[in-house]
Amino acid sequence: MSDYHDLLPVAVEAVRRASETMRRRPPGMLTVKGDRDVASEVDYAIEREVRTFLVTETPEIGFLGEEEGPVGPAEMQWVLDPIDGTANFVRGLPLCAVSLALVHGSEAVLGVIELPFLESRFTAAKADGAYANGQRIRASSISRLSDAIVAVGDYAVGTDAEDRNRLRLALTAQLAADVQRVRMTGSAALDLAWLAEGRLDAALTLSNHAWDMAAGVVIARAAGAVVVDQDGGDHDLHSTVTLAVAPLLAEAVLATYHKAASAATGDQ
Repeated sequence: MSDYHDLLPVAVEAVRRASETMRRRPPGMLTVKGDRDVASEVDYAIEREVRTFLVTETPEIGFLGEEEGPVGPAEMQWVLDPIDGTANFVRGLPLCAVSLALVHGSEAVLGVIELPFLESRFTAAKADGAYANGQRIRASSISRLSDAIVAVGDYAVGTDAEDRNRLRLALTAQLAADVQRVRMTGSAALDLAWLAEGRLDAALTLSNHAWDMAAGVVIARAAGAVVVDQDGGDHDLHSTVTLAVAPLLAEAVLATYHKAASAATGDQ
C-alpha cells in the first residue's frame, strides 16, 4: 500500500471512539501487570472496542494491542496503546493519550494521538505532514541547548530497575546541567506529539514498546523532528531507545545522551 493517507479517517474514528470512552468512564478496577505497573478497566474496554472496529473496517490489516496482544495478519498492523499514561489517568491527571499507529513491516507509516482531556488530536501519514486539530505543525527551531525544554521518559521499575536507571539518572543529571528545563510527563505519546507541535524540543525515552512509540514517531518525523535510536541510526520498531529531537538540536542532544551513557557505565 502506497497511499496510507486513505486510512487516516478510519484511524481518526477509532481514536475518537476511544477518547469518548476515556472521558466517559472512571478507571474502575485495576489489574496488576508487574511491579508498579497496572491496567485499568478502561484500558481493556478501549482496546476491545477499537480492535472490533478496526477488524470490521479493515479486515486485511492485523491488530496489536498493549493489553491483549495481536490478532490477524502481521505484515501490516494497527498498533494501539489504549491509554498511554494509565498512572496519570487513574489519578485524574490529564496528561494521558490514546495512541494508534499503522505499521508496515517494521516501519510506522501513520499515526493518530489524542489527548482526551486536553482537546488535542495529532495526525500524520508518511510523507504527508503532521497536524494538530487540523492545523499543520512543525518541530521547533530552537538551536541552543540552554534554550531547550526536554522531556524524558519514566524511570524503570521491576527487578532490574536499579541497573536500568543508572543511565536514566545520568541523563537527567546531564540534561539538568545543559538545558533550560527537564520535564517528565508520564506519557511518551504526549511527549512526541508536543515535540511535533514545538512545545518541547526533545523527547527522550530509554525503553520502548511499539504501542508507546509508533504513532508519535510518525507524527514527530512528519513535523520535521529527527528520530533515532541510541547509536544515531534510524529509529524503527526494533529500536530499544527513542531519541526524538528538534532538527537544529539533534547533534547536541545526541552528544549529551552519549556523555550520559559513558557516565552511567563509568567509561569517561
